[in-house]
Amino acid sequence: MIQFTSFLFTALFLSAFIHAAKPNVLFIMSDDHTSQAIGAYGSRLAKLKPTPTIDRLAKEGMLFENAFCSNAICAPSRATIITGQYAHTCGSHDLSGRIEGQRQYLAKEMKKAGYHTAMVGKWHLKMEPAAFDFYSVLPGQGKYHDPEFRIRGEKPWPKNLIKFDGMHSSDAVTDQTLKWLKEGWDDDKPFFLMHHYKAPHDYFEHAHRYDDYLADVDIPQPDSLTNSHPKGFGSIATRGHKDELVPHVGTSIGKRNPRRSYAHDLPSRFPQDYPADYDPEKLSDAEVQRMAYNVYLRKYLRCVKGVDDNLKRLFAYLERKGLMDNTVIFYTGDQGFMLGEHDYQDKRWMYDEAMRMPLLVRYPKTIKAGSRTDAIVGNVDFAPTMLAFAGVKTPGYMQGNSFKSICETGKEPRGWQQEAYYRYWMHMAHHDNPGHVGIRTKEHKLIYYYGADYKGGNRTPPAWELYDLIKDRFETVNQYDKPEYAAVVSDLKYRLAALRKRIGDDGRDFPETEKVVQAHWEYDEQDRKEAVELSHHFLARRLDFLKNPPKKKKSLPDKK
Repeated sequence: MIQFTSFLFTALFLSAFIHAAKPNVLFIMSDDHTSQAIGAYGSRLAKLKPTPTIDRLAKEGMLFENAFCSNAICAPSRATIITGQYAHTCGSHDLSGRIEGQRQYLAKEMKKAGYHTAMVGKWHLKMEPAAFDFYSVLPGQGKYHDPEFRIRGEKPWPKNLIKFDGMHSSDAVTDQTLKWLKEGWDDDKPFFLMHHYKAPHDYFEHAHRYDDYLADVDIPQPDSLTNSHPKGFGSIATRGHKDELVPHVGTSIGKRNPRRSYAHDLPSRFPQDYPADYDPEKLSDAEVQRMAYNVYLRKYLRCVKGVDDNLKRLFAYLERKGLMDNTVIFYTGDQGFMLGEHDYQDKRWMYDEAMRMPLLVRYPKTIKAGSRTDAIVGNVDFAPTMLAFAGVKTPGYMQGNSFKSICETGKEPRGWQQEAYYRYWMHMAHHDNPGHVGIRTKEHKLIYYYGADYKGGNRTPPAWELYDLIKDRFETVNQYDKPEYAAVVSDLKYRLAALRKRIGDDGRDFPETEKVVQAHWEYDEQDRKEAVELSHHFLARRLDFLKNPPKKKKSLPDKK
């Protein structure tokens, strides 16, 4: 009896010790916060010191240089993070993506591991965040000012609302997280908290206290803003035959795109930021572009400052309570964002500014301060990594891999992935981006613009682009047709096909689209001739669309 009692006491002690040893896990994600707008990444904006609090995570933890999303748009990225699965696997190809409670795998696994789970802020996956113990989430995109949040309550989802009149969403999100930590968290358990900001999603409505921030500063601009399509950049897919589609592919900062541009959109939304007599038609392209860029970046960076200042509040609380160093803190954006590069706005592109996610991880107990890694990681790897810090083995249904050991050693484990996969499905929707798929390594990027919608229609010209990221990190010269890169193209095409097969993006979801993908894979002379024809056909449809825009159509009808 004495031996049994002793054994039971030891078992209970060990169980309590193991439980106490588990760290809290805090996953912070902002919307559209790109690495160019984080000081620690050393971009052209670093001199403005836009993110001192977020930079602290880099100083005291690890910065990932090559973290990528597999689909640079909000809902698919969030779905991939919560499921540990690629967009085509979890079924979230675009903004209509939804993840019901039984498939909110990350929260479910954390709860099984003994964590008290909470989700606060932007959710954007339509279904109730039912797998979390607590949630307070913005409806859809949510509002910047006077935000409302959906909570669990007496009424069925999504009818229980709380309102924060007179507040900015970044402040309200932080207030709710702090309230949950103070009053809602069962501190007998470690916490798993997803803390998500709406900011700095467009159209960049910042808190009014930042109205004067950067008001008199000329924001450093990328070289490719004014020289957006130099000789060698892009392909017939993004430029059209003899550049005839340059105005119609990719929405613009300046007046390049007649359908949608910040040059025309921002003055109507923020007239206070423009001269009273502002008329883009009376100004040169360069003048309009420069003005729009500065308004755009100031609004964007004011939203970023609101996030950074709120994180300062959150971190201060964690430190006062002695929680900071026992919490694994992740900071990221749900994808990158184009800040005027190539005169593009929004995300969606496979170019690095959109595909790259900022990723900083701090946990001083095991992660060396000030460390960096160029290991390739994807948002499909986020869930396995958070689970690994919680002591949970990656479930077989997840497609990602834990990079916990990279955080702790700075070294890639044997057999670690050497490429990232990308697929953008929303062909020519919203921001005029053609459907494309591709592969990125540390040295090269291969993009295939197959140019078709979910039914294989609304065709735009197919083409391939290859960028040498060692010689050309800003992706300005397409090397696809250069003889000296023939072996690289062949190798990357083979690896892309193998990767598609391995992760299950085999076309079964949209077989008509897959027919188009396969039709121009080799890209021979006949494919190139057809690309020229498709360029002309699309231009004709686009000009007709601009002349007679349909009232409710989101994309162009396929008349070919």
